[in-house]
Amino acid sequence: MSSDIQLPFLFEQPYLPDQTPKGLRALREKELDDLRGNGKGVRKLSDRVYDFDVYNDLGNPDKGIDYARPMLGGEKVPYPRRCRTGRGPSETDMEAESRVEKPLPIYVPRDEQFEESKQNAFSAGRLRAVLHNLLPQLKASISAHNRDLNSFSDIDGLYKEGLLLKLGFHETVKKLPKMVSKLQESSEGLLKYETPKVVSKDKFAWLRDDEFGRQALAGVNPVNIERLASFPPVSMLDPDIYGPQESALKEEHIAGQLNGMTVQQALDENKLFMVDYHDIYLPFLDRINALDGRKSYATRTIFFLTPSGTLKPVAIELSLPHTSPNSRSKRVVTPPVDATTNWIWQLAKAHVCSNDAGVHQLVNHWLRTHACMEPFILAAHRQLSAMHPIFKLLDPHMRYTLEINALARQSLICADGVIENCFTPGRYCMEMSAAAYRSHWRFDKEGLPADLIRRGIAVPDPTQPHGLKLLIEDYPYASDGLLIWNALENWVRTYVNRYYPNSSLVCNDRELQQWYHESVHVGHADLSKESWWPSLKTTDDLVSILTTLIWLASAQHAALNFGQYPYGGYVPNRPPLMRRLIPDENDLEYANFLADPQKYFLSALPSLLQATKFMAVVDTLSTHSPDEEYLGERQHPSIWSGDAEIIEAFYGFSAEIRRIEKEIEKRNADPNLKNRCGAGVLPYELLAPSSGPGVTCRGVPNSVSI
Repeated sequence: MSSDIQLPFLFEQPYLPDQTPKGLRALREKELDDLRGNGKGVRKLSDRVYDFDVYNDLGNPDKGIDYARPMLGGEKVPYPRRCRTGRGPSETDMEAESRVEKPLPIYVPRDEQFEESKQNAFSAGRLRAVLHNLLPQLKASISAHNRDLNSFSDIDGLYKEGLLLKLGFHETVKKLPKMVSKLQESSEGLLKYETPKVVSKDKFAWLRDDEFGRQALAGVNPVNIERLASFPPVSMLDPDIYGPQESALKEEHIAGQLNGMTVQQALDENKLFMVDYHDIYLPFLDRINALDGRKSYATRTIFFLTPSGTLKPVAIELSLPHTSPNSRSKRVVTPPVDATTNWIWQLAKAHVCSNDAGVHQLVNHWLRTHACMEPFILAAHRQLSAMHPIFKLLDPHMRYTLEINALARQSLICADGVIENCFTPGRYCMEMSAAAYRSHWRFDKEGLPADLIRRGIAVPDPTQPHGLKLLIEDYPYASDGLLIWNALENWVRTYVNRYYPNSSLVCNDRELQQWYHESVHVGHADLSKESWWPSLKTTDDLVSILTTLIWLASAQHAALNFGQYPYGGYVPNRPPLMRRLIPDENDLEYANFLADPQKYFLSALPSLLQATKFMAVVDTLSTHSPDEEYLGERQHPSIWSGDAEIIEAFYGFSAEIRRIEKEIEKRNADPNLKNRCGAGVLPYELLAPSSGPGVTCRGVPNSVSI
């Protein structure tokens, strides 16, 4: 089945299908035919076959009922498609694909595999080492009592003294590539974590409300903040199942904190914003809270935009499932006035951050950048010849994504994998991701301008450079992101106009049309009937679709990925899971909470084993490999296109990216921009395009490669 003819190395001159020289036409067809395969049989590692399948390989029912997981993809549970491996079914469930467990490799077409000589230099090579060698060591070394963090100095100790690992540690370290690994070896077998950036300049910043608000605009998950259009907010969930849609938030909860404004004035002047996790968490809460050692609320946080441009949290609503007409399932917590309310407020913020960490990982990061890109990549290899100019444009933005997604299915998002172990929703993590795909994901809203308008954070304004006016001026993710979006769009438009001087060429390009049709109707089959899919009839349509895809693979993924350790490596700042609810005066635990609130707070956070496991994985996920290719860079730009005009345009794009980097530096030094500049405040560099290797909290690679 596999073909050894690899056109990219033969022909640098791009050709639209109808313009292919006669002698190459049959070759062009044959290569695509081979890459598509016949949809049958088990794929061998040496194959170059790209095909689609559902996510029926996350569970392992042969290990027992606790390891079975629902199939994602299909009418029942809509989800994007992944790369087909063709492995046979498990012994106990014909619907579930049999598992290949690490360290055995999982199939991806051989062009997608990391080159062997560089395996360890790659982030994924290090990720494999951490998953396969380090995590079992952690488990063996930390006692089975799953012990709590007893004091904040326990957490500090992970960076200062390190964690004593049992015998065999040296073997483990040998397998962890050293050149950019932050896990340092010392003679006593210590595993030392690097101090995360968020506590490197100001150890107590994470406790403050202004930092909590700042991270909604400039942290690792800056994509959920939305303008509050009416107060109080209303749920969209079915009231017959989930109880009254009304919020428990009342005007009196926030009225005294709005700088002298009434609630209506604050709404009219666009001063109220919200991070709302009510509707995504509530349907799962009964099941999550029945899990051992997991406790969660469905949270809503209301923020006030202060005159200095920062966000001040003014109320947090905590909802539990509605059990009976008189049950008190909703609770509102407001900023503290004394010692007791201070600890309750800190616990409420920790629950918000835990909700935020789950949505960040399962929806914004995994679903919206990794999983939703995969169908477009599979279809590109199956329908666009390597000679096609659009394949050449997309190629660097597809590098290694199938490989990293396969590794994720094998170890991260699978039953009993790192994600289930480390995040509050546990075994329901991927079902939550699928619920978000069904109810919220829309390709036409995935580009930055459309997303900002959807969230009410920006309004169309033709007088502005990007055609948008931000309602929060100092919103680092959005303001830097718009610079990159603009540069990408201009580069893509130049490129598209070069090959498609008029729209009829777009309509008549059968490879291009088949690529988009297959991406939507096969790769995103479960949502393919939705009316919101953009059409592909004009050059403008093509520019918009390609800009969105390149944005998702590069800047959007970078903004959500490379801050994971700098912000999440200090677990109290964004606990990935919570183990206790907030005690009520009527609860038995309330006396313990009053007697030792710090102990209660720490016992609500992940245990030492959960925390160190999570830290090791996000450290690796936040690491750039030494050979990373960043936005505006292309290895051998003269080879990928034999078109001098396009090479010149690409150099122009690269220069624009360098100019943006200087502008970002300038913004980070502007004391008027308080969300990125100030005493101990982290500059916002997650969209600064270049980076060195390691955990740098900056750098925009071309593709989703970790």
